[in-house]
Amino acid sequence: MADPATVRTDARRHHDPQVRGFASDNYAGTHPEILAALALANGGHQIAYGEDEYTGHLQRVMHSHFGPTAEAFPVFNGTGANVVSLQAMTDRWGAVICAESAHINVDEGGAPERVGGLKLLTVPTEDGKLTPELIDRQAYGWDDEHRAMPQVVSITQNTELGTVYTPGEIRAICEHAHGHGMKVHLDGARIANAAATLDVPMRTFTNTVGVDVLSFGGTKNGAIFGEAVVVLNPDAVRAMKHLRKLSMQLASKMRFVSVQLEALLAGDLWLRNARHANAMAQRLAEGVRAVDGVEILHPVQANAVFARLPHAVSERLQKRFRFYFWDEKAGDVRWMCAFDTTEDDVDMFLLALKEEMAA
Repeated sequence: MADPATVRTDARRHHDPQVRGFASDNYAGTHPEILAALALANGGHQIAYGEDEYTGHLQRVMHSHFGPTAEAFPVFNGTGANVVSLQAMTDRWGAVICAESAHINVDEGGAPERVGGLKLLTVPTEDGKLTPELIDRQAYGWDDEHRAMPQVVSITQNTELGTVYTPGEIRAICEHAHGHGMKVHLDGARIANAAATLDVPMRTFTNTVGVDVLSFGGTKNGAIFGEAVVVLNPDAVRAMKHLRKLSMQLASKMRFVSVQLEALLAGDLWLRNARHANAMAQRLAEGVRAVDGVEILHPVQANAVFARLPHAVSERLQKRFRFYFWDEKAGDVRWMCAFDTTEDDVDMFLLALKEEMAA
């Protein structure tokens, strides 16, 4: 064991801050305005567990976006937001209808089912989007004690495939779900990117069209950490405070989560960041379309580009820029842009892509 006296304890930089890739918007750092907000909230004492001034003001900021009945419950991360939301909307025998590609189904380690104690009823989709007709593939059997009871429809805006629901599409889903006695949850990990694409306020495709509960995402849009469960319809949930604590999502120093969301939402930082990320994805897509042998798989409507290219090319390209295979067997990849992606980043990546395709 090393002698503690010989171990350096001073902070130092362990990475090159000029290196950016296209693996995930989670790879990006924190926006300087959010860092400044965190410094502003630091110092002195504030009441713990959400009774602080910053969390109180966040409620008023949320009202400006989602109406006077909206109530925000800050949490640590997106999986926590989804699990707490869905627990609060279902009974022990309840089930949630979602797209097969939904984050709650493929990227949360089984947390909704193992921690939330609910059943996911999945539906295959071509573009990641549910419709009333697709929902009906799983919306049945409410009186069948042998089947988990469908109680919630969960959609993602924008979807895991980078596609965006229109307000009319979400309204149709909400009306259909409510007609069956079900509630609607929206996973908004990238909700800002969807609003930027649609060029409408976030309320236009959430509470205005009937969404009951929203998982609001901040991490992918410039925050260090922190999301929020936003209850839009108080009648759709129960025991939110207790479920948040039970699910290990109650921050003691909640001001440091709340002030980040406040910094994003009190002004237009959330929208500036999202518009920039979306614009970089469009720049990337335009360049990719000019490269023979590379196919874009889905409409580029937010900050993601899904493409298919030779597997060997992707492997060589990954040595120069980080990104992930989406379906490695098919050769499908995902390229993500973030609030700090630059035009030079995109152009350098496109040059590398052309070089590897030519090789």
